[in-house]
Amino acid sequence: MKNSFMISVLILVLSAHFQMLRSQEQPRSELKVVRSVDLAKYAGTWYEIARLPNKYQEECACNVTATYTVLDDGEIKVLNTCVRVDGDTAKAEGRARRASEEEPATKLKVRFAPGFLSFLPFVWGDYWIIDLASDYSYAVIGEPDRRYLWILARTPALEEATLKQILERVAAQAYDLKKLIRTKQVAPTSDSH
Repeated sequence: MKNSFMISVLILVLSAHFQMLRSQEQPRSELKVVRSVDLAKYAGTWYEIARLPNKYQEECACNVTATYTVLDDGEIKVLNTCVRVDGDTAKAEGRARRASEEEPATKLKVRFAPGFLSFLPFVWGDYWIIDLASDYSYAVIGEPDRRYLWILARTPALEEATLKQILERVAAQAYDLKKLIRTKQVAPTSDSH
């Protein structure tokens, strides 16, 4: 009886503590996306410049790219590649589509699960374009919880001044960039005989 009372008190104390911590969290403003995107211009290959760590890319060591192809049905074929730590190339193929007709085209959903599972809402993740150069030379992808972030460019590198401006805008959207990973883009070497 005494043990169950102590456990109940401990649960109440911990519950109150977590409630207090939750109430002290700063509410985040809604993540802002760019107003519009021309998906035909957006299509093509993008080089990853930087990202927040995520479980899907733990093995990626360098040369991370994303290639988008607009399909006849309006969806987008997604092909992500990277060179893994072991030197092999990893590929993941998926699909992206507009989140809804009521939302801007810059709010997309993406899935890498097999197509027969596409009816399940939880296989689709948010892919929001939160920054985009007017000439489509760079793009920044995020999602409302701010756990994921990718900075992409049409070339393997961005000028530091441009990257600094992008990071300032991302930080202004309440992203924590302390763990940001700069992606290595290594030119392939040729064997000379």
